[in-house]
Amino acid sequence: MINKLLPFNPIRSAIAVSLSLALIGCGDNQNTFDNVAPPEAPAPDPVPPVVETIQAFDTDGSLDATIRWTTYGVPHVSADNLESMSYGVGYAFAKDNMCILADQIVKYNSERAKYFGPDEVLGSGDTQNVISDFGFLTIGIREIAEKNYASLSANSRAMYQGYTAGYNRYINETPVDEQDPACAGQPWVQDIDSIDLFNYALGVALLPGAANFLGPMFLAAPEGKDYLPQIVASDTQVTMDMKPSIAMPELNPLDLGSNGWGLGSDKTANGKGMVLGNPHFPHTGNLRFWQFHAQVPGHLNVLGGSLMGLPGAVNIGFNENVAWTHTFSTAEHFVVYQLSLDETDTSGLTHSVDGSPRIIYEKPMQIEVAVGPGQTVTMAKTGYYTNYGPMIEVPGSFDWNSANAFAIKDANLANFDVVDHWLAMNMAGNMEEFKQAFKDYDGVIFNNTMAASADGEVFYIDDSTVPHLTDFAINELTTNPLLIGTKAAAGFTVLPGFASVFDFNGPVPYEKAPKYEGTDSVQNSNDSFWLTNLSSPITGVSPLYGQVGNQQSLRSRMGQQFIENEAGSDGVFTPEEVEGLLINNRSYLADAVLSDLLALCESQGDTPVDIGSATVDVSDACTALGSWDGAMNPDSVGGHVFREFAFQFNKNPQWEVPYNVEEPVTTPRGLVSNDETLAQFARAVDVLNQAGVAPDAEFGDVQFIERSLPNGMASGVRIPWGGAHNIEGGFNVFNIVTGNNGTLMPRHTYAPLNSDTIMSADAKGYHINYGSSWMMVINFTDDGPEGRGILTYSQSRNYGTEHFDDQTRLYSDQPTLRDLYFTEADITANTIGTLTLSSQ
Repeated sequence: MINKLLPFNPIRSAIAVSLSLALIGCGDNQNTFDNVAPPEAPAPDPVPPVVETIQAFDTDGSLDATIRWTTYGVPHVSADNLESMSYGVGYAFAKDNMCILADQIVKYNSERAKYFGPDEVLGSGDTQNVISDFGFLTIGIREIAEKNYASLSANSRAMYQGYTAGYNRYINETPVDEQDPACAGQPWVQDIDSIDLFNYALGVALLPGAANFLGPMFLAAPEGKDYLPQIVASDTQVTMDMKPSIAMPELNPLDLGSNGWGLGSDKTANGKGMVLGNPHFPHTGNLRFWQFHAQVPGHLNVLGGSLMGLPGAVNIGFNENVAWTHTFSTAEHFVVYQLSLDETDTSGLTHSVDGSPRIIYEKPMQIEVAVGPGQTVTMAKTGYYTNYGPMIEVPGSFDWNSANAFAIKDANLANFDVVDHWLAMNMAGNMEEFKQAFKDYDGVIFNNTMAASADGEVFYIDDSTVPHLTDFAINELTTNPLLIGTKAAAGFTVLPGFASVFDFNGPVPYEKAPKYEGTDSVQNSNDSFWLTNLSSPITGVSPLYGQVGNQQSLRSRMGQQFIENEAGSDGVFTPEEVEGLLINNRSYLADAVLSDLLALCESQGDTPVDIGSATVDVSDACTALGSWDGAMNPDSVGGHVFREFAFQFNKNPQWEVPYNVEEPVTTPRGLVSNDETLAQFARAVDVLNQAGVAPDAEFGDVQFIERSLPNGMASGVRIPWGGAHNIEGGFNVFNIVTGNNGTLMPRHTYAPLNSDTIMSADAKGYHINYGSSWMMVINFTDDGPEGRGILTYSQSRNYGTEHFDDQTRLYSDQPTLRDLYFTEADITANTIGTLTLSSQ
């Protein structure tokens, strides 16, 4: 039966204890037993302390919070309940980033086309706003939010409610001319409510899954039915040019990445825990981090960075007892099911599961679409939904025909645990309580977690939300050639939908998730769970978590090398050493092949190298490369020459020793000095020639930050930028993202010369807008946690304001972190502004 799957085209006993009592008889009855001491009364069992739970809602009718801003615009928010604390956080957040959240509320409420018209690119016919609106209606997250908000925990509801009240207060009481001009006064910047914010959280949970299939949902229709929406009767005479281009979805279109370490008592100089956090995320758009400190005295004291709109909980940070960070997981969060249609149903709306008919439901939907200033029309479309989830269609790969069709089931859909999970982590009093958060909740939606505690324990888990398949399904997925081939071609799991044994009901439980705990180290740099700890590889978990035995990325190998070999002569780390490794800007590939590459190009001299399209003199580039210090620092000379070689090398690596699973972090290695390697170097030089970039330029003149003006135009202010790239095996990495950044906020980018480089001829270099973002090193001491960190793109996106680029310029001057203020003494000494916020 399984072979009916169509090939994917191109594409915990109680322990019984017995006690024996020996009865000893005495010789006569005159024994007074005065030699026997009376038994001592057993000590009473200790009375466990009464632990008061944190107060969720305000009870006096007034939300009251104190916000103290310290240097670089970091808010420290204190209140006596969660609702009031979130009230302060929401207000402080809106002050820095209101436009982004307003944009996201519009997106997940399916109102993009209402405010911005049908197209992402005006007049192009790309229909992207219409696709987005109908896509989220098809998934139904707004309906889920409305039906389920009342069932959320009191803590979650209090935090949603407080945050939205704070956000609304800012946008209503702040004069428009003091708001971010990128959106101030726009009709789509409106008050939001708890349902809006809950809906937003549900949408974010779908980022690594169903949210990438909005286009295929838009296309899905039975044979003979038009998928395109129609304008409902309107007085407005308008025609709409819709030319959607739908391709196979990318599962990580923004190339989300990160590095994370947890170092335990065996690895640190003071025998306590230490954490390195280094998320690689976009510097613009909806995935910007924002730093804050949240306090509910006696219950909550947490500092760190969070993504947009998380209402008062910290994603990556620390409290007095535990520090943690996350990296983007390799795990899969959805399954595509191939349905077997009932061929006797000519409508194409019946499929079979275990021999019983199941309906494919028609879902009528409507949206408003702007067609002119102040003018909208209503468009209607039918979406299609099954017991698995929305129907999808990609022509030539996943077709809906008379026999087969496809649906997507996302394990993160209706994930109500996001706030509760991170709040439990934020409040953990020790590592056991931190682990309990993962046992109680499934809200860490797409992340690995690395943590270390004040007493030197470390913990790793990939408890991202992964479909809990049956043993039968896993066996078929890993042994059936057809399923194996389909997954390889598609890039994700495709299973038969005709048998319920292939279905899943909820996520993998805590007990079966990949994890490690000890007192040495845990790490992840976006490869799978497998080599979290080199001495104890993790195996035996669901294949949906990722690969075992696979070749590691250069960045993973760099991180492993750091932990294993670069702790200093004493073999343990100080926080200064960890910070130095985080921002060292070295290249793993250069460490491995640079000397051989230099020998090869030096032997070529000034004799041109024929690359087919041109002959290239590599001598000047070779000389510049010979002067390179091996790092991508602003004052490094020639680093961009090696980067361009790395891009060419990556297309056809000339390794001398191939990958060996027995040597996963030292193979492949060695450079083959042959004609192909020489040609790769010449092609790299040709890229620089085409871009007009001198090989001996300082790296800070080639790699830069340039912010957009509020209207999206280039500001013309270029800030030199140090940092490596994945392609050359950097650890502290940066990149360019020229496509959609998840918002409709206008911005400029520079197109690369071609798909084999990020070098732009227009920019004459690398215009960085992605990479290391909220960077931190947290070290526990006898006096509590001490931290250094930096938010590389700064707290505020409001162009020209004080905290728009202050941390950016600090990093640019020389890659460095800054002190994080956690104690009352440090906060008081560094306060630059205070606001007592009250809703009365």
